[in-house]
Amino acid sequence: MTDDRFQRTDFNFRHLSAVSCSPDPGSDPGPGPGSDPGPGPGSDPDSERDPGRNPHPGSGAGSAFGFDAPFDRTGTGSSKWARAAAPGVIPMGLADMDLPGPPAVAEALARRARHPAYGYTVCDPAGRTLVADWYRARHGVEVDPDWVLLLPCGPRTALRLLLETVRTGTADQQAPVLFPTPEWGGFAQLCRAAGLPYRELPLRPSPTGYRSPGTPLPRPASAVLLSNPHNPSGTVWHTGYLSGLAGWAAEAGALLVSDEVHGDLTHPGRAHPVAVTTADPAHRHAVVTLNSVGKTFNCSGIPSSWALVPDPALRARLTDTLAGYGLWEGGLLEQTVQRAALGEGGPWLDALLAHLAAARARLTERLGPAVRSVPRASYLLWLDAAALGLPPAGARAALLERCGLEASDGAEFGPGGAGSLRLNYALPGPVLDTVLERLDRL
Repeated sequence: MTDDRFQRTDFNFRHLSAVSCSPDPGSDPGPGPGSDPGPGPGSDPDSERDPGRNPHPGSGAGSAFGFDAPFDRTGTGSSKWARAAAPGVIPMGLADMDLPGPPAVAEALARRARHPAYGYTVCDPAGRTLVADWYRARHGVEVDPDWVLLLPCGPRTALRLLLETVRTGTADQQAPVLFPTPEWGGFAQLCRAAGLPYRELPLRPSPTGYRSPGTPLPRPASAVLLSNPHNPSGTVWHTGYLSGLAGWAAEAGALLVSDEVHGDLTHPGRAHPVAVTTADPAHRHAVVTLNSVGKTFNCSGIPSSWALVPDPALRARLTDTLAGYGLWEGGLLEQTVQRAALGEGGPWLDALLAHLAAARARLTERLGPAVRSVPRASYLLWLDAAALGLPPAGARAALLERCGLEASDGAEFGPGGAGSLRLNYALPGPVLDTVLERLDRL
């Protein structure tokens, strides 16, 4: 791209140069997965509000944490900024926030770094209680600390190891893994890596986004994978649907894996259904929830995650799988970041969610019918390329050429993503202003 419109930096956010690095739960019993579960991702989720959360945190909270100021990532080896095709391009494709993280995390890392011993670190059992306390305080649900496995790897690796555990524990090696489309492209990639066949089930488009697959799930199946909240649309599955899926998985001898890395990013006033707690107690043995502080607190560069595994036998098998790859619970930096984030990051997160909700409102108002689903969680906007006036087959390149905005190609999210784009709007206020100005070029 040689258009000199993008050779300048029209906001105080320098381009990273010479980068060489790689890139209300429990209220709705709902029908099961074999029937229409009612509104799914893309429907109006106002019916599932969180009455315990203040929908309007105090004014100025975002400014207190620097969300409205320029934020420079120059020299940090940012994978997101490595995707920028030229100086001045704003990368909006990768799910990584261009916002300063919690001060408590930075302070905790600095304190730990001052002690010059960085050897093997045991798992702190108090970390399990900390996770359980977080779910109780943040989501109003009870998680048994015994369910918690504290993993020294990111959620993607955790899911790969879980799929390996599923593969070795499945009698029918041809039973596929099921997941919807469009959906995070990592599911397909990880199934291939684990040697597991998979089947993508189309979500049904509706005027307000997507509805869940309308036919009974096929059998046999070894697992059902779901991003909850949905990635790429940033919307929320209903509790009744999750509960129905858990019941189906238990009856089918399959495992429901709910990837909830965006779950703490539900916007103010919304509730996040935690899969292991929405499931009937009789079905919890067939459910695993994966989560992490990485997306929530903008610290994915320090890989960590946890798995909520109610079934003791499955926990033991997953622990054995981890050990087979030289991984054990704990981790020096992982535990340092997790303790600080969960223990002290609440006020920062409240301010972040208010900032994201305001950014969402500005963008959805500007883009109107091009928005396939108004997001109620996270910071991802799922767009119809044709409604933007872009060619569906080359929308990403066209948006880059016309506006200097880099997006994720919808084709990366499976067959159901063709003709779509995903934009990340977790941006500082001045950068969002520039994005809105550039969108006028469409």
